[in-house]
Amino acid sequence: MYFALSEEQAALDATVRSLLERRSDGEAVRQALQSPRGHDPDLWATLCEQIGAAALAIPEEYGGAGFSLFETHVVLERLGYALTPSPLLGSAVLGAQAILRSGSADACSRLLPDIAAGTTVAALAWAAPDGHWHPDRSGVRAANAGDGSTLTGSAHLVLDGAHADVLLVVAVREDGRPGLYEVAPEGGGVRRTPMPGLDLTLRFARIDFQAAPARPLCEDAGVQLAELRDIAAVAVTALQVGAAQRGLDMTVAYTKEREQFGRPIGSFQALKHRMADMLVHVETSRTLSWAAAWSAAQGSADFGEKAAMAKAWCSDALNAVAAETVQLHGGIAITWEHDAQLLFKRAHATSQLFGQPHEQRRRLLAADRGKSRAGAGAAAAAPAPP
Repeated sequence: MYFALSEEQAALDATVRSLLERRSDGEAVRQALQSPRGHDPDLWATLCEQIGAAALAIPEEYGGAGFSLFETHVVLERLGYALTPSPLLGSAVLGAQAILRSGSADACSRLLPDIAAGTTVAALAWAAPDGHWHPDRSGVRAANAGDGSTLTGSAHLVLDGAHADVLLVVAVREDGRPGLYEVAPEGGGVRRTPMPGLDLTLRFARIDFQAAPARPLCEDAGVQLAELRDIAAVAVTALQVGAAQRGLDMTVAYTKEREQFGRPIGSFQALKHRMADMLVHVETSRTLSWAAAWSAAQGSADFGEKAAMAKAWCSDALNAVAAETVQLHGGIAITWEHDAQLLFKRAHATSQLFGQPHEQRRRLLAADRGKSRAGAGAAAAAPAPP
């Protein structure tokens, strides 16, 4: 089986690549980092209006393009290559998919059209104080208050949370079940604090709630949150694959230009071997990332397993590629002016998002042990042959 982009997906990839090559080079990325929202609003508007990036995985009935998460994956990989900061991960993936999975037709009709158009940015406040996205709990508690609810507590590592127009919150109900709520970002009882991170292309915030009025969207969201965490993890692998490809490309180009002992350093066999290893990291990561994204788009039963495998492998691979990129560039790689430092920070930051590599491997091990026990139980229960 030959697994590759379709003609339409390849055209989407080429269009996004062309746009980013013109408007998101290293200098443009640094300028975007200095903006209040941490991204270029004009570039984001172009991505949404001319390419429909935020609308790809949103159904047509809610103002979207009606494609799948795989098409969004294609765009994210290109954004990862350019190291372009944008709200696509936090808003069009986390926010939009949370709303879609809430089961609230009213919320979908009210919120998704503007998210798809890119005129509204959504943020999902979920991570607990320990910095993890738990499907069964968060750092926010929900209490019944008349016809609605109130939320009290804190959410951490909220992507684009400081300036989001739509605020979704995971909170634990009085009966212990996790629910999904909508809160007015500028309403009473809400305090948003920007939190600087290692990777400046990702903007995080801490959001504190003190009896903040909230509208329930889903009162028992445990199953949906588990799936949403895997969807977010796979989306992160797209950024990682793009960044790994960028690291390989810039390293190969540099070793062709940098000379030592009267010849380009890329001609030395020892460095060729190291760049060959980088290529293996890139290609194997892309294979696992695409397989997981395809499973997400198809709703495959083994999606959780593929998501864990992809996130663990792609995180480790990008860390390895980023380290080699720095080593093979030498001292210039750790200067602010060079893009290698952005790549290095992207590698270490994204490996922490939605499950670290060792946590994902622990999930895979637990799942494998569960299958082994189930197989052994079935074999013991089978009748003996005559």
